[in-house]
Amino acid sequence: MNGGSLLVDTLIAHGIDTAFTVPGESFLAVLEALRQKRNSIRLVTVRHEGGGGFAAEAFGKLSGRPAAVFVSRGPGATNAAIAVHTAQQDCTPMLLFVGDVRTHSKGREAFQEIDQAAMFAPVAKAVLTPADANAIGDTTARAIDIATTGRPGPVVIVLPRDLTEAAVTAPPPAATAKSAPDAVDLAPLAAAINAAERPVFIAGELVALAGAGDPMAAVARAAGAPVMAAYRRQDVLDNAHPSYAGHLEINRVSFQQRAFADCDLIVSVGSRLDGITAMDGALIDGKQVAMIYPDATVLSRFDAAIRVDAPVDAALAALAPMLDAPAERAAWTDTLHQAFLAFSSPGSVPVHGAVDLAEVVAEVQRQCPRDAAILTDGGSFARWVHRYFRFRAAHTQAGPMSGAMGYAVPGAIGAGLAKPGQPVVAFVGDGGFLMTGQELATAVEQRLPMVVIVCDNGAHGSILQGQWRAYGDGHAYGTQLHSPDFAALGRGYGAKSWTVRETAAFSAAFAEALAAGEPTLIHVLTDQRDIAPYGAGKDAV
Repeated sequence: MNGGSLLVDTLIAHGIDTAFTVPGESFLAVLEALRQKRNSIRLVTVRHEGGGGFAAEAFGKLSGRPAAVFVSRGPGATNAAIAVHTAQQDCTPMLLFVGDVRTHSKGREAFQEIDQAAMFAPVAKAVLTPADANAIGDTTARAIDIATTGRPGPVVIVLPRDLTEAAVTAPPPAATAKSAPDAVDLAPLAAAINAAERPVFIAGELVALAGAGDPMAAVARAAGAPVMAAYRRQDVLDNAHPSYAGHLEINRVSFQQRAFADCDLIVSVGSRLDGITAMDGALIDGKQVAMIYPDATVLSRFDAAIRVDAPVDAALAALAPMLDAPAERAAWTDTLHQAFLAFSSPGSVPVHGAVDLAEVVAEVQRQCPRDAAILTDGGSFARWVHRYFRFRAAHTQAGPMSGAMGYAVPGAIGAGLAKPGQPVVAFVGDGGFLMTGQELATAVEQRLPMVVIVCDNGAHGSILQGQWRAYGDGHAYGTQLHSPDFAALGRGYGAKSWTVRETAAFSAAFAEALAAGEPTLIHVLTDQRDIAPYGAGKDAV
């Protein structure tokens, strides 16, 4: 047995069954071990390392389990860095293995050599390198533990080529059961919630990752309080639940603004209070804040009156029986839920073009089962999905909190592997598709049923909108794009494709695409003035 075999056996022993790669000569021994164990771990060869990383990120987000990504040093590692940063900001478990130069060549500026630890340390949860070939198993097991414990995240494992090729005598370390979390004192938090007149819950990434919608709902019912979803985390709670009060989008809407103005306690559950969710801190300024988060570093960032360092699912389960909601909260919470229902119903935002994305999103909702996975790329078009799609089940939303473009198409591959047999729909803009859309060829090769909806307005819409606001008409520069025929491009990759130029044509195209049972693409032509559903074009709020 060599180091590559030890690595693969360790992954399998710890339940890792999915891997992505752009193959490289620096980890040939690992590839051979993966070939030998192909019935135990599935290897998907992608077309770009960033695409492989995005696929692994979506897999981890929707399954709760890390996938492995194997890339070469230098260009391969730097290409994958965008996905590592995405996984870090989204708190998604992921393993990135970098085939590195041989040990004796390190520090000599060898071919494609970079300092992996220096590069990845700011954007990864940890960067590990085995001391010798026999340590590869323990290092891999430690990486899995780090990636999945506390605040989950991406771990980078640097693999000198000579270590993976060397003979080993160490057996793969067995997986060990995780210990139960220590009991925490929730009495101060329960007392604060019970004493508050109008508390508001923010449910974030760790509620979504744990699939803790049921305990979150139990706490909401017991508290009689509204729950708002952190940015791109709308699957934290069934959006039909009477406590659900919407999504904290880049555009903060009036009923949410009133709710935070009127509330006297904000309880953040499993949210790192990222910049968009917390409005760069302005949302919580001057408010009493409580936080539940299993990471002392995150808790230390905010002047929260109550800090609970505990897994969110366990904390929620223990908290619900301790709450006693005053009856007067129910009417306020119901008002907010009704405001959300009205806000998320199509028809209130006039559009200039022949395609109304609100109706497109509503049609996707009508045709998909409640457990369908919905992915959005970075870009303003995604706000149409965020506003009008009502998520009904856990582990059904994937999108980059970091706003990374190029996420959705490769992410749909990861979603399809994480949720076999369930529909996968990826919304992507014309700009994002042209970054990683070649991964549609990977989806065709893997025969993964998924629908890619390309929202094409021929522009980098959010930047164009900013130019309109800042400088007025006639000052667009660097933001206009020449789009190809995306349907023809999809067919070139081997995917059945349609072009939609008006709203009425979308329903039939989507029904056919959804029923195809293979990768499909729908090219939807939209108007540049319909960038986001918060006003029209230049007048968007």
